[in-house]
Formats: sequence, structure tokens, C-alpha cells
Amino acid sequence: MASVEGKLSQTDEDVGREGGASGQPRYTRRLSDKILIAFHHACDQADFEAAEQLLAVLEMMLTRRPLVPDGTRRRSMESLVAAYERLWHLRHPATEAG
Repeated sequence: MASVEGKLSQTDEDVGREGGASGQPRYTRRLSDKILIAFHHACDQADFEAAEQLLAVLEMMLTRRPLVPDGTRRRSMESLVAAYERLWHLRHPATEAG
């Protein structure tokens, strides 16, 4: 008899996947989107060091030569700039105009 825990638990690989018609997993979000989500989660938790490291990884991913042009580079770069701005404002709250 299979354990209930085995049926209820979900591995990290399963998060964000849906089964396609062929039975192969289909990822529903790009890795860069997941990193940006993790960045915002780190900011919400006031873990600015982790947030900064996540932005460094995201920047590396967005600035390297893309393997397949997907037409979302500009929007991704705008999201990266906005993320850096958020982190700066969180680290420098006294400098905001009131």
C-alpha cells in the first residue's frame, strides 16, 4: 500500500508544471519569471541580500545572448529595472520624497 504522504507531497520539479498531451511536463512560467517572483518574495520578507543575489542571477540571464529570440526581452529588461528600483527604495526609505 502506498503511503498517503507520497501521494500528497509535491516535489520542487512538479511546481509550475502541467502535463501535456504527450505526458511530458509543460512549464507554465519561464525561469526568469520564477526568479522575479522569488525576488519579490525576498523583498516582502525583508531579505535584501537574497533579493540582490536573485537580481544578479536574473540580470545575467537577461543580458546573455538568447538562444531563441522570443520577443519579450524589452519587457523583461523593464521588469529588471523596476526590481532594482524597488530594492533601492526598500534599502533607502528615508530618501523618498514625502
